[in-house]
Amino acid sequence: MSVKDHYFDIQQRIGQACKKNDRNPHAVHVVAVTKYVSEERTQEALHAGIRHIGENRVEGGVKKWDALGDSGTWHFIGSLQSKKVKHIVGKFDYLHSLDRLSLAKEIQKRMPEGKQLKCFVQVNVSGEETKSGLNPENTIAFIEELRQYPAIEVVGLMTMAPYIEAEEVRPYFQRLRKLKQEVEKQNYSHAPCRELSMGMSNDFEVAVEEGATFIRIGSALVGSRD
Repeated sequence: MSVKDHYFDIQQRIGQACKKNDRNPHAVHVVAVTKYVSEERTQEALHAGIRHIGENRVEGGVKKWDALGDSGTWHFIGSLQSKKVKHIVGKFDYLHSLDRLSLAKEIQKRMPEGKQLKCFVQVNVSGEETKSGLNPENTIAFIEELRQYPAIEVVGLMTMAPYIEAEEVRPYFQRLRKLKQEVEKQNYSHAPCRELSMGMSNDFEVAVEEGATFIRIGSALVGSRD
C-alpha cells in the first residue's frame, strides 16, 4: 500500500474513534514519523496530504528539512540534547520533548529574538525508568518556571505510553488529559496547554478517544524501513 492509502485508512479510523466522543476529526493532527524512512518516502507523505512531519534524530531530521522543509510543518519528537538545540531552531516548529530547565535555557539562548518554539512538556505518566519525562506531580511547578523563558510557548503535554495492549494504555492517556486540564485552569499566558501529543501506531485510536490532538504515526503510515 502507498502512504496515501495508509493515510486514508488512518483517517477513517480516527473518524470512527472521534464518533465515540462526538469529537471533530479535524481536531486530530497526524504527525508522520519518518526517522526510519528515506527523503523520498517523506516526500511521498507530504504529497499524500500529510502536513506534519516528525523526526527523532537531529542529523537525519535536519537533512530532510534542508530538502523538504518548505513543504510541511516539522516536529522534533525525540529526546533532544541541549548541545544540539542550535541545529533545530529556525527549522522545526514544534518540540515534543521539553522535560528540563537546562534545555529550556538553551532554547531561549538560541531562538531568534521575538520568536517562539511551540513546545510540549513531556510527562512520564507510566513511571517507567526507561522513559524520559517529568513526574506528573512536578509538571505544573515545572511549567510555572518556564515563564522566565519567553522563547518557549507551552502548547501542550506529551507522553509515551507503555508498549502494551491498546486498551490497557487508556489509564495513562486519561491521566495526561486530566493533567492538561489542570494546567489549563492556571490560565498561564506562556502555557495555554490546549494540545495533547499521545498515541502511536499501536494505540492511536484509544489516544484519540481520550482527547489526543496530535498522534505520532510511523510504521502504520510510512513503514518502518524503506
